[in-house]
Amino acid sequence: MSLAIVYSRAKLGINAPQVTVEVHISNGLPSLSIVGLPEAAVKESKDRVRSALINSHLEFPAQRITVNLAPADLPKEGGRYDLPIALGILAASGQLPAGQLEQYEFLGELALSGELRPISAALPAALACGDAQRGLIVSSDNAAEAAFSTITRVFGAANLLQVCAHLHQREALPQAEAKLDEGDLHAESLDILDVKGQSHAKRALEIAASGGHNLLFYGPPGTGKTMLASRLPGILPNLSEREMLDVAAIYSVAAQSQDYHWRKRPFRAPHHTSSAIALVGGGSNPKPGEISLSHAGVLFLDELPEFPRKVLEVLREPLESGEVRISRARSQACFPARFQLVAAMNPCPCGYHGSDANRCRCTPDQVKRYRDKISGPLLDRIDMHVPVRSLRQGELHNKTLGDSSSTIRLRVEQARKRQIARQGKANHQLTAPELERYCELIPADKMLLEQAIEKLGLSTRAYHRVLKLARTLADMAGREQLSTVDISEALSYRTLDRQSGGGNSGS
Repeated sequence: MSLAIVYSRAKLGINAPQVTVEVHISNGLPSLSIVGLPEAAVKESKDRVRSALINSHLEFPAQRITVNLAPADLPKEGGRYDLPIALGILAASGQLPAGQLEQYEFLGELALSGELRPISAALPAALACGDAQRGLIVSSDNAAEAAFSTITRVFGAANLLQVCAHLHQREALPQAEAKLDEGDLHAESLDILDVKGQSHAKRALEIAASGGHNLLFYGPPGTGKTMLASRLPGILPNLSEREMLDVAAIYSVAAQSQDYHWRKRPFRAPHHTSSAIALVGGGSNPKPGEISLSHAGVLFLDELPEFPRKVLEVLREPLESGEVRISRARSQACFPARFQLVAAMNPCPCGYHGSDANRCRCTPDQVKRYRDKISGPLLDRIDMHVPVRSLRQGELHNKTLGDSSSTIRLRVEQARKRQIARQGKANHQLTAPELERYCELIPADKMLLEQAIEKLGLSTRAYHRVLKLARTLADMAGREQLSTVDISEALSYRTLDRQSGGGNSGS
């Protein structure tokens, strides 16, 4: 047989479209050409494949070999096609049974010795392979990661000869199993008990966790803003199976699987010198950025005004849509980015504006310029603005303990269960029509909200976010109907709107 077909997978965002590797051997001068929009690394695979076959004591045909990677309009990158190209050559030259190839898909980079090296994005490929009802053969180093796809039979091989032996049915490859470290299953997060005082901020943290709301802490240096933010993952509900696979797939695409702890919600804290591309993702071959790496988890931006304004503005659309689309000339990649934003900032350049110590020497213009570094539209998308005060005398050594993270998590999970049972999603994801349905107000509460909109100059978006927050407060209290107490407390978390006198919530 002079024509062989082998199945593989490309990498496009967190998707893995099928690539059909067609290998044809014909008479003519010995050559190997690859077509189908291959990039440099794919074109170089012909040298790796030739050496791998020869060093594995297999025959490399001294004929004209044409390799087509279909579909032709899909860009192909990396060394992931080395293994399927090598197997296609072997099958086309009669060294492998072509019938066995139809049952599997293949991914792997070949060393010159014939060893199989790992590739990125193995998990998305495994998920897609399972949907196609085929087995997947990858490098042994990728096997455990790919095996998290429970619908796919995954086999790990150390070298090309092992794959050939498996296809010849001489020596079967062992089927890989996902390995969950005990540290991942029972990983202990930072406990909120470590935070002294700050009962108001702790309450805000529990509210944010219950409804998935965005949160901004502001206050003098050293009051525990970063400490509070780092405790949020420990009180969030456990990841669902779907969320775990989505997060693991993102880290697989980013080649950071070793940094992801299975079953734990991500917590990302990029430095304020990070670029827009580092935050949202991109590059010539688009990769996920920090907002996608924090999908289903927490993105913490410390010293928020120190981030360049143009960097912060790129967060606006993902905060609303829950995804980021990166367009390039030849393709478009879409990465999930449904994260919970937690930010921290000082109230002024010196950090002590409004503190009890009265240490601030900043002029009103300096304070205004500092706060204006954060645009109104971005501030509008943050549901809760929470002041964090300096500890009072004696609070630091107070041994009176509050609730632990595990206790708070139980309450958060109960509130989330009410939301899922009622509307099938967390409160922060409610749309405007759903708000009208699930957040009915009595006339007195409607008047209260209208007065607040007029006084604070709240936008329609901010109005909706107040309603979502009030809905969460009612769920935490076990009430189906929103009360005046819920509306009032929700409005109390728009403190920066109140301080700026409104009018800061543009489109």
